[in-house]
Amino acid sequence: MTNISSLWSRKNKQAFSQALQNEMPKSDEVSAKFNLLIITQFFPPDYAATGQLIQELARNLGKKNVQVNIFTGQPGYAFEQTQAPSKERKEDVNIHRSKTVQLCSSRIRGKTFNGIIFTLRSAWHIFLNARQNDCVLLTTAPPFLSVIGYFAKLFFGLEYICLIYDLYPDVAVELNIISEKSFITKFWHKANTIVWRNSKNIVVLSNTMKDRIIAKNPEISDKISIIHNWADAELIKPITKQENWFACQHGIDRKFTVLYSGNLGRCHDVDTILGAIQLLKNKPVQFVFIGAGANHEICRQTIADLNLNNCIFLPYQDKANLPYSLTACDLALVTIAPGLEGVVAPSKVYGIMAAGKAIAAICEPYSYLRQLIADAKCGASFKNNHSEDLAEFILFLAADPELAIKMGKAGRNYMKEHFTPQIIANQYCEVLGVAQNQAVR
Repeated sequence: MTNISSLWSRKNKQAFSQALQNEMPKSDEVSAKFNLLIITQFFPPDYAATGQLIQELARNLGKKNVQVNIFTGQPGYAFEQTQAPSKERKEDVNIHRSKTVQLCSSRIRGKTFNGIIFTLRSAWHIFLNARQNDCVLLTTAPPFLSVIGYFAKLFFGLEYICLIYDLYPDVAVELNIISEKSFITKFWHKANTIVWRNSKNIVVLSNTMKDRIIAKNPEISDKISIIHNWADAELIKPITKQENWFACQHGIDRKFTVLYSGNLGRCHDVDTILGAIQLLKNKPVQFVFIGAGANHEICRQTIADLNLNNCIFLPYQDKANLPYSLTACDLALVTIAPGLEGVVAPSKVYGIMAAGKAIAAICEPYSYLRQLIADAKCGASFKNNHSEDLAEFILFLAADPELAIKMGKAGRNYMKEHFTPQIIANQYCEVLGVAQNQAVR
């Protein structure tokens, strides 16, 4: 019997061996990728804005020779889903979820408890995976998460970056949840100082947020990078209300429509909006609120008590509906409550700009929103509690809808020049120390 192996010539064997080697990933190529661990409590299927943003950031960093590994929690703000796979891989992003289900996520105590449990789970995840990553990016979801970065560096030498969406304990102080002079506040500020000093970098969302941090920690000013949030201009595109099925379905395609979309919580100014609604109750203007939050419920109840009929309230929309819900208006509102400038930064403004809609921002005189809107020429800004000025602007645009359209186009163009996922991913690569075409190890 002929030996089968003898049928192979030396040339064929070499060709087969070379082809096999070409198919296998080279160890140098695998190791060339920069491994980034991102820890955030919220991630899709949660509809929380922070999770949606991290998903887009991870996807775009993956296109720039960065292997992104996500550690997150189980859904707490999803529509119907309360469980998600503990491990999955999507678009080259590795996702690992805690097995703990979030409880009472709509209440402060429940949020605090969930945050503590998630932080402990995150610490254990770092303990098991620290040496597989080059750096960890820690969000402020939950607020005290970044402290585990300090211990990761202390025990494992793992570099960490703090991504500050909301500045704590300042948020809790401004909302009168805790006192500025309390032990908790002083301890939290001290912990922040230690964590920030030892971090590789600190990412904030606005210049006013940077200023607030430097006021108490001037020695870390060179570590702070301002990187705005962003929106996907390919996903969210301008649509006229008359061609928008969402607007037609909810009967908001006929009158001049003012939209507030997203969370309307205690960090947002509802009083100024309510004042404008009352002033315009007999005008051909309607207000649409999409989302939820503590002030969302206050707004709904106030409108009912005053028996006003110029408002529509809708729940959060699935991400697939976002291109239609954001474009179902003529003017969109963005607000920051008094005292919270530099503490929070509304992410919704970038989606509105992508939708090509004019913006009315309600904020303090020194807010970063004022400069942003002025530079983009996409709307106007108003002081808190100046409902008359807001109402006057709404009527002005209602009488000149072409001007509103012009503002919206200007905002979209500005957003495409400065706040696309690709542009922002490049800025994060600079913070990480990763070159655009080749990872730097």
